[in-house]
Amino acid sequence: MKRIAMILPLLFFICNFSCSGTVKNNPQIRILSYNLHHCEGMDQLLDLERIARVITSVAPDIVSLQEVDNQTGRSEGIDQARELARLTGMRAFFGSSMPFDGGQYGNAILTNLTVEMVQTLPLPGEPRSALCATLKKTLADSTEIGFTFMATHLDTKADPRLAAVPLIENYFSPDSAKPAIIAGDLNATPGSLTMQEFQQTWHNATSSENALNTYPVVNPEKQIDYILYRPENQWRVLETRVVEETVASDHRPILAVLEWQL
Repeated sequence: MKRIAMILPLLFFICNFSCSGTVKNNPQIRILSYNLHHCEGMDQLLDLERIARVITSVAPDIVSLQEVDNQTGRSEGIDQARELARLTGMRAFFGSSMPFDGGQYGNAILTNLTVEMVQTLPLPGEPRSALCATLKKTLADSTEIGFTFMATHLDTKADPRLAAVPLIENYFSPDSAKPAIIAGDLNATPGSLTMQEFQQTWHNATSSENALNTYPVVNPEKQIDYILYRPENQWRVLETRVVEETVASDHRPILAVLEWQL
């Protein structure tokens, strides 16, 4: 009996150690990138509720939105970022790339994370821009993890698109070791010079043995929408997929689920 009494605490200790050593409670971040085509679908209908349903169907923590209208004539004067925030239950931040049709046109971020700072970075092209934010996620034990997030839409032409890469890199360079994510329509195919330049310092969460084509929305032939991350040892890619939606916009949205490596 005395021997059993000695063994039981030992077994309890081993079980505890084994469980705590194998079960990690690392936080996950769900990121969606979606070129909205100002919420005009392939049926020529302007439908923000439809876009919101696509977004909420994958329960993202952060959404990078491109081709967002803010009070333009063609979009009936609606602040699309604010309305999508209302429809999805998230908070919205809009960054203008240029004046357009009585309003503004650019990128937006939707998120349910804590936002500490937001700024717009002008980029070469149409013109284009990147919307940059410092985000924090609070864990169950009240620990906070922070990272930089950039939502962007690069030019369709190769020269300004390539010229945007060092500007983006320079934005991150003061703290290149800090965890960061870029999500957006980069208008570049996986083997392009633009993507080769990005992949000098960024890792592509949306690379796959199977094609992750996002454009055009009907029978997509190429991937031009991406989610990139760094540094490599801070993140693990759990899931990446294209959302099967063929009407709401002229792009398909792309999702990546990243696990923060504590």
